[in-house]
Amino acid sequence: MTRIAKSSTQTEKRRKSSRARSATVELAPDNPARVTGVPSSSGQKAGQRARRNEKSAARRDAILSAALDEFSARGFAAARLDDVARRAGVAKGTIYLHFRDKESLFEELVRTALGPVVAALESTTAAELPLQVSVERIIDLFVREIFGTRRKDVLRLVLTEGPGFPKLAEIYYRAVIRRALPALRAVLRRALERGEIDDDALVRFPHLLVAPAIMTILWDALFARFEPLDVAALMRAHLDILFGKRS
Repeated sequence: MTRIAKSSTQTEKRRKSSRARSATVELAPDNPARVTGVPSSSGQKAGQRARRNEKSAARRDAILSAALDEFSARGFAAARLDDVARRAGVAKGTIYLHFRDKESLFEELVRTALGPVVAALESTTAAELPLQVSVERIIDLFVREIFGTRRKDVLRLVLTEGPGFPKLAEIYYRAVIRRALPALRAVLRRALERGEIDDDALVRFPHLLVAPAIMTILWDALFARFEPLDVAALMRAHLDILFGKRS
């Protein structure tokens, strides 16, 4: 009798277990036997990878931000990766998971900070717009996206540290100037061909168009506490001198 009772109890447990498993099965046209509520092994792994990637990207961004802080405060030469790691809240070894050395860290800082601005400049100069409209948009881009943000600190670093560290100047030249100058030259050449300007000096030397931008970076670093500049007004005055006031 005892054995029969035990067998009956075990049979009932198996039935209940089977019903419970059946309750988790959902019929669907694309998968007639999809189990719901139980993540698959591949789904779990994909979710874990996504979370790891998010954490890695967040650490990378924190390192870049801390590097800009350290480079700006101490200069490139005196900045130490130990201090960058401390400021970023990561171990020093974590930096080497993302960057080979201090120079590669600076290179990535230039690329991520200024790459989108250069792309916007290229897009602006590629548009078939009147010259003054194009250059006004370029000025607005500089004032809003460079001078009005911490990106200006990257330019200041290049200007102040470049003579002592030619590699920094090379990094900036390759990432920014080598792309920006041809874009400016193209829009100025179109303006010359359309008769909007009557001299090819700006086509040969597009540097003249953006020279005041460099001056404002230096002035801001050295003299702004004595005499702040209205950078937008200064840049527009420069355009008026080059092209005349718009009617």
